[in-house]
Amino acid sequence: MPIKISELPNHGDARGFSFTMPSEAIDFVGRVADIHLAATVPGAVRGNHYHLRRREAIVLLPGTKWSLHWDEGEGTTTQQRNFDGGSAVLVLVSTGASHAVRNDGATPLWLVACSSEPYDPTETVVRKVV
Repeated sequence: MPIKISELPNHGDARGFSFTMPSEAIDFVGRVADIHLAATVPGAVRGNHYHLRRREAIVLLPGTKWSLHWDEGEGTTTQQRNFDGGSAVLVLVSTGASHAVRNDGATPLWLVACSSEPYDPTETVVRKVV
């Protein structure tokens, strides 16, 4: 399973959204060694890389349209899925799967990523999927 995508249920109330990282994501990552929070401006892309050792659980928060682009390893076909920004989405990314998120909307796209390894730029390899 290089990439797994699932919608997260909103447990919020009148105060706003509330999402929980599901146990499946915690089990997938294992030891959480890094947490990354990022905003992506309209039209920008984050990613276009794969990891040699790191597994990631990425939660993209609701708010704006976006698209996920990925492959399942070197020499495989690039895939794409579009999202309307109406819900939070969990993306589990295995090692070797190149991945990228593009903000296709008009407002910033927010994400939170939990990784199995501390950030290390030497284990991130560029391979464009968008």
